[in-house]
Amino acid sequence: MSLTASPKLIKGGIVLVDPATAQLQRVIALQYNAESLKRELKAQEAGGEAGADRAEPTRFKGPAVETISFEADLDATDQLEFPDQNPNAVAYGIAPQIALLESLSQPTSAQLNKVNSQANSGTLEIAPMLAPLLLLVWGASRVIPVKLTSFSVTEEAFDAALNPIHAKASFSLRVLTVDDLGYSSKGGALFMTYLQNREQLAAKVQPATLATLGVSGL
Repeated sequence: MSLTASPKLIKGGIVLVDPATAQLQRVIALQYNAESLKRELKAQEAGGEAGADRAEPTRFKGPAVETISFEADLDATDQLEFPDQNPNAVAYGIAPQIALLESLSQPTSAQLNKVNSQANSGTLEIAPMLAPLLLLVWGASRVIPVKLTSFSVTEEAFDAALNPIHAKASFSLRVLTVDDLGYSSKGGALFMTYLQNREQLAAKVQPATLATLGVSGL
């Protein structure tokens, strides 16, 4: 009996949640985890004006504005090696996966038809079409409510019918905080959990001393 075993690979992905009921709508797992994840945080500061002559002490007025970007590979090569088991890959390549990711950026045809029907019937006030709440899941400790700000895809290889069989998908996301979602919402609660997980990680770093920095006192 082997004493070692390969750890189960956990995939990153995006989860769609109904913003009103918090019911799970769909789980989208990335075919391959991205090799890098770029995160940028910009503090939200109270007071102070751009171009002011003097800097003021930092006073936070809310959570940092965090953006996340990454690139994911889509590839049908493995499926095409076993055509009997993967008829969709043979017929469409990775076009279905691309179409699913594209759907995160726009309303459905049913929503558009409903708006058109309301407009034609003389409805004076038509509510904007509400999208599902998106959650970026990158491991158990990072379940993050996000807004998709940009999505692009580069199709790089095609089969004989011009179906894409390899592509790179680029995502740009903005983290939604309690400022955006409120404390009482499911998304707001998930953001607070995410923030608390980051604080717990930070607390695990062994504190340095002034002597480490070559200073005896302040």
